[in-house]
Amino acid sequence: MSAATHLGWLGIARLGLVQSALGAIVVLTTSTMNRVMVVELALPALLPGVLVALHHAVQFLRPRLGHGSDVGGRRTPWIVGGMTVLALGGVAAAVAIAWMEFNRPAGIALAVVAFVAIGLGVGAAGTTLLVLLAKRVAPQRRAAAATVVWVMMILGFIVTAGVAGHFLDPFSPARLVAVTAVVAVAAITATLLAVRGMEPQPAPAVAETRVGTARRAGFRQALGEVWADPKSRRFTIFVFVSMLAYSAQDLILEPFAGIVFGLTPGESTRLSGVQNSGVLAGMLLVGVLCSVVGGPRLGSLRGWTIAGCLASAGALFALALSGYAGPGWPLRGSVFVLGLANGAFAVAAIGSMMALAGAGVAGREGVRMGLWGAAQAIAFALGGIVATGAVDLARHALGSPVAAYSIVFAAEGVLFIVAAQLAARVARAPASESAPYVPAARGGYAAPLQRE
Repeated sequence: MSAATHLGWLGIARLGLVQSALGAIVVLTTSTMNRVMVVELALPALLPGVLVALHHAVQFLRPRLGHGSDVGGRRTPWIVGGMTVLALGGVAAAVAIAWMEFNRPAGIALAVVAFVAIGLGVGAAGTTLLVLLAKRVAPQRRAAAATVVWVMMILGFIVTAGVAGHFLDPFSPARLVAVTAVVAVAAITATLLAVRGMEPQPAPAVAETRVGTARRAGFRQALGEVWADPKSRRFTIFVFVSMLAYSAQDLILEPFAGIVFGLTPGESTRLSGVQNSGVLAGMLLVGVLCSVVGGPRLGSLRGWTIAGCLASAGALFALALSGYAGPGWPLRGSVFVLGLANGAFAVAAIGSMMALAGAGVAGREGVRMGLWGAAQAIAFALGGIVATGAVDLARHALGSPVAAYSIVFAAEGVLFIVAAQLAARVARAPASESAPYVPAARGGYAAPLQRE
């Protein structure tokens, strides 16, 4: 790709607006509607938990969605289509909650359909957005692009939570549907404006050359080719392990602060804000150092990925010791450092993902990005369940909450060390860009043929 076709900062910010729109709908469905089901409708907390897990589980289909964009050769129709499905799913979820007030079985059935649509929309729009960024952003700007996109998603969370929260009071189910519908229309409109002109239609001959392989191959063959590539396979495993460690802390940090350090609900909520501030600072730090200030002189994306994983492990080991140290331990500082390390690792990993998306067999960018997105979604679905379950088991076995949380935090730290080792191995994996790929005899897929 020539330098003339690379996006400038304004173009990167425009695509970041898509992530803001995505975040605006997701925060309503996973936070606001979660609370309404549990508090206003007095439903079991398990119901929204299952619905949110369902929206993650549906993202198993990300590789298939990415393959669809590979076959067509264009990403913007999938971004717009995915956002439309997400918006319709969000509105349907609000209608389902309103319906639960009068007919709970029917409302719950509609909510299941709505959250499946939400998962499909997030998968389609999110996967193809990252592929488009990978294709249009210059290598030296990938860390900054990842920072911009994720910061704008966080801003989408914040702005929507504030504005929607204002208009939801006094609460009624009808008001929830109306506010969600307005947010959905705004998200689709912002997406249409953001992607306009971002992906000019290539000449037919160029388009056929670029995606010819994807059109000739079915999805199973395309997925087999991507999995057979050592770099793609190792990076998939890295994404799963690192995101499992990353997500496992979400549901245990605030209870840990309350049980072990005696923080009130308000204080533990502010502690979560300290962690998120650290994440944002880590993202900005890596984005600026890698892309704006020093470039390669201040470290590669791979180096920051490894360093962020190791720093995250160190912060988790510190938290594992903090319960034994007692109230004098600088808990806020430890949590901020954990967020800082998490943010640095996340941005570097996303930048690396963008760099690796174009590696290997041509016409497979969507499948690669979809495979990594599916690994992340599975890890997020499992992380909270595994961590909270492990804490409960350890408390039952040891009879000590301090020991239980310490063991789980230490285990998460070990996962981050494993993730750092996996990240180091990705760079050492042999390239398979031009190696042809043939089906195995019994319906599986053989490894790429090595050139002599």
